[in-house]
Amino acid sequence: MVQHCDVIIVGTGVAGLYCALNLPDDLHVRILTKQKAEEANSFLAQGGICVLRGEDDFADYYEDTMRAGHYENDPKTVELVLRSSNQVIRDLIRYGVRFDRDADGELEYTREGAHSKPRILYHQDITGQEITGTLLQRVRERPNVQIQENTTMVDLLVQEGRCCGVVAVGEDQRLFALQAGAVVLACGGIGGLYQNSTSYSHITGDALAIALKHQIALKDLNYIQMHPTTLYAKGKGRKFLISESVRGEGALLLDKHGQRFTDELQPRDVVSKAIWKQMQIDGTEHVWEDLRPLGEQVILEHFPNIFQQCLRMGYDVRREPIPVVPAEHYLMGGIAVDLASRTSLEGLYACGETSCNGIHGRNRLASNSLLEAMVFANRAADDIAFGCHGGRTAPVEEVPLPETMDLEQLFQGYADAVRKQIERLNQQ
Repeated sequence: MVQHCDVIIVGTGVAGLYCALNLPDDLHVRILTKQKAEEANSFLAQGGICVLRGEDDFADYYEDTMRAGHYENDPKTVELVLRSSNQVIRDLIRYGVRFDRDADGELEYTREGAHSKPRILYHQDITGQEITGTLLQRVRERPNVQIQENTTMVDLLVQEGRCCGVVAVGEDQRLFALQAGAVVLACGGIGGLYQNSTSYSHITGDALAIALKHQIALKDLNYIQMHPTTLYAKGKGRKFLISESVRGEGALLLDKHGQRFTDELQPRDVVSKAIWKQMQIDGTEHVWEDLRPLGEQVILEHFPNIFQQCLRMGYDVRREPIPVVPAEHYLMGGIAVDLASRTSLEGLYACGETSCNGIHGRNRLASNSLLEAMVFANRAADDIAFGCHGGRTAPVEEVPLPETMDLEQLFQGYADAVRKQIERLNQQ
């Protein structure tokens, strides 16, 4: 039995949710997510979301983004995202997102590494949770949108050179086919493939492997960003991120002798390399980050989540430095898309970390990811609603599916395929 809807979205991060909110109300939208809707990486973002602070800021913001990306960014994409940022922020405020404000009620801005000035809006140190949680609440109010949790995409349905749906497995572990006129992949990056990552472990790049299987164009899959500062802890599992904003507000990086060894506000890849070099010099498994220069009031008001998490781990950041180490954080590459979020397979779109539209180049500028994800989610929604490529397909009457499938073996194969492709690109 083939199920039907108008649009399938895979993923409940900001890209998938914002796409759903921008689709027409008369379209039946089904959102699939591997685990619970709240277990998307977007919920974990701490620092904030960038916004263009008027036309006078454009040249500086543009240059900051290009310089951080080592000038491998796509200039058209960079301009599109920057000039779309004000509308995204207006939408978020209209949806109910509570950005921090000063005593006069004006929006507050913070600064992060590689930014020439403060242009980042935030909510304490849980901006991703505030934005994504609010979007999820708004999506759940839409009668035309159905969220299907604990449901994993295992393949695409492709008919006559066009994507017309997905094959998925639900909570009952049974395969089913879901047909749609358009499919949007917004299912995150590859953090689950790494021992040290800031991502949820179930985010393993399945969409990238499926794209490889169907010969869908990918780009820069080996452009992987390490976050310089995650709280050091032995063993596998998701590492707790110490926000870039902490260094933007004045935190220092120290060697084992308590001495600074780098400029903390350089791009993330540069800071990560400096930390690894210092670890090698010191013969240590981490360096130290000192939040005391921020002062107790800033720590407690701006970074309460970081303060509490460090306290649970035995560190009082008001009185002592904390051990930090780089970890896998973000994939700049992914499924190649154009300015409408279209992939090389007709009927298939991609946005967020799953995709590569060229904004980041070789290295992502801090806090550009939430913004970019929503700009291109909206572009996908617009193309589906108004474009010539988002139309409906003829019904698929029968999709032969196996009664049983070794899903563990399937997903291990997908993970291996992504790893091998990254290794191959690194050797070129």
